[in-house]
Amino acid sequence: MRLHLHEWGDPNAPAVVCLHGITAHGLRFRRLAEERLANRFRVLAPDLRGHGRSEREPPWTFDTFVEDVLETLDGAGVGSAAWVGHSFGGRLALETASTAPERVERIALLDPAFHVLPHIALDRAENAGGSFASPEEALAARLESDPGSPREFVEEDVEQHLEHAPDSRYRFRYCRSTVVSVYGELATQPPPPETVRVPLLIVHAPQFGLVRDEHLAAYPNAEILAVPGGHMVYWDAWEQTADAIERFLENTSA
Repeated sequence: MRLHLHEWGDPNAPAVVCLHGITAHGLRFRRLAEERLANRFRVLAPDLRGHGRSEREPPWTFDTFVEDVLETLDGAGVGSAAWVGHSFGGRLALETASTAPERVERIALLDPAFHVLPHIALDRAENAGGSFASPEEALAARLESDPGSPREFVEEDVEQHLEHAPDSRYRFRYCRSTVVSVYGELATQPPPPETVRVPLLIVHAPQFGLVRDEHLAAYPNAEILAVPGGHMVYWDAWEQTADAIERFLENTSA
């Protein structure tokens, strides 16, 4: 499947592929692209299958998500690239590096979902979805669930990602069935670390606890940065995260 693609920067510049997390969309990388990367890189951020403005049909497996992204990059004329992945997008970048290593030069992992414990994946899947009477209600709910996130980031996300459904309710633009399936995929074990042979940056939020000690220990050569705040590290710890990504992408000798 060719995915809906958001792009910034010179089409002839080195490529950086940005992969979003569950229930999100590619435009979440707008600020990172416009303010930090697009003057040196071609930044490509797809809406993954079942998210944003991409199609929603199954299957919703890691193999399919990887195929979608690579097909989309082929269509954009991109071979190998550096990758940035948040949460599910981080796990998807690792899956890609394991199965198509020639396409992945390095990966910046932003609070990645290496592996979600089954009972947590079940709880998140059971509670996926939700609707709102108004955009204001949606904004209030998001601010309550992500209290550490700057309001300006959340407001932009609601403006970009909320849609008015035929039942006159407001919902974020993703497929609940996709989300449920992805939580099932995230409860499986990640690729063996020895199959991911590229430089890694791991930015994680200890307060949130998604990245566990055993995940960090599995990649002894990775550059690791712990930041304050919650899971949305590129909102909650914007400057630290963006600075680390810039340094990592520019340090091609590592």
